[in-house]
Amino acid sequence: MMRRLILALAIMIMMSACAFNAPKNTPAPVEPAPPSEIPTEIPTEEVLPTDTAVPPPTQPPAEPSAPQAVYGPHDFPPDVSPLIGKTVQNQSLLERRPLAVKVQLFPRGGRPPYGVSLADIVYDYYQNFGLTRLHAIFLSQDAQTVGPIRSARLLDQQLISMYQSVFAFGSAEARTFSRLTNSDFAGRLVVEGSANCPPMCREDPNGSNKLVTNTAELSKYATDKGMDNVRQNLDGMYFNPGTPPNGKPATQIFVRFSISAYTLWDYNPETGRYLRYQDTQEAQDSSLESTEALIDQLTNAQIAADNVVVLSVPHSYAFGTKPGVNEVIDINLTGSGPAFAFRDGQMFEAVWNRADKNSVLFLTLPDGTYYSYKPGTTWYEVIGSTSKTTMPNPNMYRFDHNTP
Repeated sequence: MMRRLILALAIMIMMSACAFNAPKNTPAPVEPAPPSEIPTEIPTEEVLPTDTAVPPPTQPPAEPSAPQAVYGPHDFPPDVSPLIGKTVQNQSLLERRPLAVKVQLFPRGGRPPYGVSLADIVYDYYQNFGLTRLHAIFLSQDAQTVGPIRSARLLDQQLISMYQSVFAFGSAEARTFSRLTNSDFAGRLVVEGSANCPPMCREDPNGSNKLVTNTAELSKYATDKGMDNVRQNLDGMYFNPGTPPNGKPATQIFVRFSISAYTLWDYNPETGRYLRYQDTQEAQDSSLESTEALIDQLTNAQIAADNVVVLSVPHSYAFGTKPGVNEVIDINLTGSGPAFAFRDGQMFEAVWNRADKNSVLFLTLPDGTYYSYKPGTTWYEVIGSTSKTTMPNPNMYRFDHNTP
């Protein structure tokens, strides 16, 4: 009898262990984009992933010793934002769509911008004529003022679908505007007009005349206009406060888009965040590059991010346009591609993934497991797939954008 009892207990323990280790649901495998070689002068092993087949991501193990909870990529609790991986005190903010706003960085005289430091996620990318513009996404908190708001670009169409957002912008080039207004999210577009102030109004109409918005008013406007302004499925990102293993030292990130537009992110070990610095003058070469702290005019504090991710993405000229004349840039952020992910003063080789049209962008490691974002805000720097990557010193990664 005793031998039978011991045997039964052993079988039960084995069955429990199998159930505990059963894999959780993961996103469908992403069809990888054709690999694009990025020239590099990094005097170490190749940094960018070059595998043509990205294995489906697997759920990484939670760290029991982590001081905060681990969230994602699925089954976020109702009070946890799937875009920052943190508990949100006002849960009602998560019961709406994300709010995306197109914000200018140029001309320099229009700086500093308003409110972007309160965004969950910001995309910084090349627009045309050597300049960049921001696509700021708000969900976990509101900003009383966001702007200056400027015109949209083609990449905004992909980002609106990706985050299922309401999008506030100030018109667009005719062909780009046509794509936006003929899309399946056309009803969620908020463009400047006489009938929508608030939520978008001109500030100081006799002076700087900046177009700005209030995200709380923007969300209310969306609801009042009959938009389906309810919680969306934004699964995809994986958050872990514990720093992943095998990182490489990276306290500075320099991204140069052109002689006019270049950015420095500098890691502050006291806060555990990267501080943003922005160009101050034209720089024909690196010897003339000069930056200063980029301040958020709403908070009067320097803009900072918990995660900075550089995405390598194919760029091309749309509608038959040519560089420097009437260029319209198309950025193909679909499928997957190489990425550099920065957190906690370290760099991690990664792969960006966009599983389908309406999927939130997420990162995996070269072995196919989910990359761990640090809970908090994320800024994406989008560069061309033929951009140049170097390491001017052992702790700095430099990216020189190229649009072929």
